Amino acid sequence: MKHLFRDAEGRALSPQGSVVCIGAFDGLHLGHRALVGRAVSRARASGLPAVALSFEPLPREFFARDAKPPRLMLPRAKLEGLYDLGCDSVGLLRFNARLASMPAEDFVRDVLVKRLSAREVWVGPEFHFGKGRTGDLALLKKMGAELGFTAHEIEPVQLDGERVSSTRIRTALTAGDFETASRLLGRPYAIGGHVVHGKQLGRTLGFPTANLRYGGKTPALRGIYATWVHGVAAHPWPSVSSFGTRPTVDGIEPLLEAHLFDFEGDLYGRRIEVEFVAHLRDEEKFPDLPSLVAQMQRDDEQARAILNIQAPQRASA
Repeated sequence: MKHLFRDAEGRALSPQGSVVCIGAFDGLHLGHRALVGRAVSRARASGLPAVALSFEPLPREFFARDAKPPRLMLPRAKLEGLYDLGCDSVGLLRFNARLASMPAEDFVRDVLVKRLSAREVWVGPEFHFGKGRTGDLALLKKMGAELGFTAHEIEPVQLDGERVSSTRIRTALTAGDFETASRLLGRPYAIGGHVVHGKQLGRTLGFPTANLRYGGKTPALRGIYATWVHGVAAHPWPSVSSFGTRPTVDGIEPLLEAHLFDFEGDLYGRRIEVEFVAHLRDEEKFPDLPSLVAQMQRDDEQARAILNIQAPQRASA
């Protein structure tokens, strides 16, 4: 049975021992997959549970509260992705003032040893942890020799001569380079969630949308996109999507709105995934709703062309 835990302190979760990998895991790109894969394979060989240890919010979000850095992936998607990669247990530790001020040595003793009974700890290149980021691989190896675990670092995963990183993926997404982002991720970039009720403005304008919230996080991309929607049929459904704050109607919260071409049905509460294919344009504020509708019609046509979807024939008057 898969297990999620949020607290850094508490009873021992794996008294028999565990193999632990640690990271932000934002995006679960090729580098993350290599790290998790190594820990899972070592856990299977040792007959121990594989534990992925991460944080929510991410430390960089906690320390930049007024201008939160963009996120590639929401916590639920990260959790499900780590399970899919073979982790038996996932820790999304609450990163708060207490955890931020915890010395690296205490993190090793209280979390890795007491909480997880770690036998092996795996980290990515240049990994740091603890108050002031004073903890590193050298400290893990030193304390591991004293406390009964080994510590290891995987080699950097390279693509096109550069290290795979979440920063490279964010840069690619900002530039609308979904091909590069997909290669770095090992899969197309997509955002999933449960369809929620909106103001239904799109329906009144002739463009009903399936709306997904982004959980108070800052998205890594904004604008209008040609997209595929997964989870509404046996095949991906062609669509055009807007991701942003809807400046024409004075929106505030980032919202992902997917208009599924020629779709009829109720999607409220359904969990879907929106796959991004191409960037059409940036968000902009229009002087009035007719101007917005005219642009939405052009976006519709452009997205259909990119996805090679024919518009339905309209009956003549």
